[in-house]
Amino acid sequence: MVIERVKSGIPGLDELLNGGIPKRNIVLISGGPGTGKTIFSQQYLYYGLSLGEPGVLVTLEEHPAQVRRNMAEFGWDVRKYEDEGLFAVVDAFTGGIGEAAKKERYVVKSVDDIGEFVDVARQALKDIRAQRAVIDSVSTLYLTKPSVARNVLMQLKRMLSGLGVTAFLVSQVSVTERGFGGPGVEHAVDGIIRLDLDEIDGELVRSIIIWKMRGTKHDMRRHPFEISDRGVVINVGKVVKSLGRSVIYGGVE
Repeated sequence: MVIERVKSGIPGLDELLNGGIPKRNIVLISGGPGTGKTIFSQQYLYYGLSLGEPGVLVTLEEHPAQVRRNMAEFGWDVRKYEDEGLFAVVDAFTGGIGEAAKKERYVVKSVDDIGEFVDVARQALKDIRAQRAVIDSVSTLYLTKPSVARNVLMQLKRMLSGLGVTAFLVSQVSVTERGFGGPGVEHAVDGIIRLDLDEIDGELVRSIIIWKMRGTKHDMRRHPFEISDRGVVINVGKVVKSLGRSVIYGGVE
């Protein structure tokens, strides 16, 4: 059976995924601060818009106005797509407080109310017939109640998959944490992409590894990546090998 895939728009990623992300997969983008999770996810959304694929960005940790400004710095101007009904921002950050927030179409009044959060997100996804979505970050939804992490993720997965959406869920972890953002979270998603930032000989080095991806074969090596003025670029020709406290960059055999 031919697997229908979604092109990521992130140079190098589709090569690591044997051609792209399987359609309807819900992928956890996990990593610590400064690893580039938000840029990575927004790049995926904007590339879809450039192909005419509608998208929704749910923001839980930044003001929607700031999100738009940050994306524009990479040349990703989403306002025209909003005007065309191809893109929507779900404001789950402000609670509707403030003059700028009052202009937002989709607002979650209380993030603690998971039912309201899911309902508002679902409405936005349906209104624009979204094919792609990003929730940044799901950690906010269960930070104070780790025991509900899996239940929250399963609700989101059922909603997104049911609507035919291929989505990235951003998950925050501490610098030293080996996991992916919450107990049982790794079992509730179809894929996990881990972004890391390590200090090596006085220099910060970013790297990416695909921990799992249902429905496709994928590269299982760690590769370095950079964030340019146009977004994330993965160096698939190099592999990062950790040996104690040192990191070696080797060519792909």
